[in-house]
Amino acid sequence: MTIHLRKMYVDCRFGQLHLHTAFPSSGGFDELTPLICIAPPTHTGRVFRPLLRDLGRDRSVYAADLPGCGESDLPHEAGSVVDYAAAFVDLVDSLRLRQVDVLGYQGGTPAAIELALARPEQVRRVTLIGVPAAVAGYQVGERLPLVKQPVLIIRTRDDFWESTARTESLLREARRVDLPNHGSGLLDAGAPEVARVARDFLDR
Repeated sequence: MTIHLRKMYVDCRFGQLHLHTAFPSSGGFDELTPLICIAPPTHTGRVFRPLLRDLGRDRSVYAADLPGCGESDLPHEAGSVVDYAAAFVDLVDSLRLRQVDVLGYQGGTPAAIELALARPEQVRRVTLIGVPAAVAGYQVGERLPLVKQPVLIIRTRDDFWESTARTESLLREARRVDLPNHGSGLLDAGAPEVARVARDFLDR
């Protein structure tokens, strides 16, 4: 199976959103549900490149830089979590994706939560890796219980080990997988294990 790794831009309300992408040799058509990966402000979509090589075998994967991060355009004012999620709503619309799965990593998990809340009929499943208790005034404990989609929580030995454990009780339909042998650098050394766990959840 040939996997095509590319970069691209799509328009959003803040300008252009920069993406790292992976497409199977079929181009992603008639394959599994496309996956949107959301990085924290401290990283860019490049952090997902090891995952793209694996998960891109049988689905289209889009790993974006948050607005104002990496090569994505900067909003006129400081962006909030809701603003970030709105940019991903624009991404879904720009690419005309009828249904998507979403994966949020650490500081990108709040935007993944908000995208799931903004588009409950289009977002099919949600994966959260390393969930902080609060990000820039955003209260995960208040918003996460509103998510109705199936959720996979991946917990690793990072700064969010304890806060991630607490998120499971906030959800109606959640599954948690602990990867205690991985911490910082998870998406490098631990990418095969993360891909395996994510694939088991997403392919159902």
